Amino acid sequence: MTPDPVQNVAIVAIGRNEGERLKGCLRAAVALAQTVVYVDSGSSDGSAGFARSLGCHVVEMQPPFSAARARNLGFATAISLLPAAEFLQFVDGDCTLADGWLQQGMSAFRERADAGIVCGHVREIHPEASVYNRLFDLEWRQQPGTLSACGGIFMMRPQVFRALGGFRPEVIAAEDNEFCVRLRQTGRKIYLLDTPMVLHDAAMHSFHQWWRRARRTGHAYAQVAALHGKSQERYYVRESRRVWVWAIAIPFFALALAPFTRGISLLLLLLYPIQFGWIVRRSIKRGWPLGHASIYAFFTVLTKFPALEGMLAYYWRRMRGKTITIMEHKES
Repeated sequence: MTPDPVQNVAIVAIGRNEGERLKGCLRAAVALAQTVVYVDSGSSDGSAGFARSLGCHVVEMQPPFSAARARNLGFATAISLLPAAEFLQFVDGDCTLADGWLQQGMSAFRERADAGIVCGHVREIHPEASVYNRLFDLEWRQQPGTLSACGGIFMMRPQVFRALGGFRPEVIAAEDNEFCVRLRQTGRKIYLLDTPMVLHDAAMHSFHQWWRRARRTGHAYAQVAALHGKSQERYYVRESRRVWVWAIAIPFFALALAPFTRGISLLLLLLYPIQFGWIVRRSIKRGWPLGHASIYAFFTVLTKFPALEGMLAYYWRRMRGKTITIMEHKES
């Protein structure tokens, strides 16, 4: 039987064409909390109907779609259903909450007066399914303690979320990072507990999907840097500059100067394998096997190029005054 304190937690799940992943997500959620809200972003796979069949409160969002807007709508609905909610747990439709997580998250808040967000470990459910799933699993690995930012799956108090005004609806990627910047500016901290929070199912099996995800990352760098790049910590400015250097400056000078340097400038391209080797060495020091370290290093080096495409897409959209909407990389 679920302990009584969990009645004071509202779970907000968001999704779009997550298929079987969503079914696992919502089945776990309704078993853990009395109030579960599912926000659907225009799914065509019957997600909303399935959620209703489990007794979830369903919000079918209208365009433009974004994770930020979906979570904000979910929050408003959850609080209207459970005004006395002490805690709010966000979860994505491709994740399954771990047994016991809600109790551990609540306990952490009660032990830490300065906590603004509490989260736990995210683990990939099928890291062996593809090299991209393995990459996800490696990226999830972080040391417990205080963080500067976390993903959009976390627990927090409703009054803190409301005081911050929720997520910025116009931020379509890294809306969670942007939210964390504003949270930390209030003096509150983000804690990563050394305990499982969710199992994630990336279900990524193609280079095209990976490229689109990396492109979305670049878009996030540009948009969040535009919002917080002039703050004291200059958030995402360094990451944006790295993209410009590695994806444009180095190849441009290597090729443009080649006719004038008898090809010597092409030696600049050796910086890529050097960076690869440096990342591999650093990853092995973390205890990763050589194979895992090599996968992580290869895609870390390569990601600068799709990230550049995403950054340019953001600047182009902003210049044209075009509404920025969801950028997807997965298939249902």
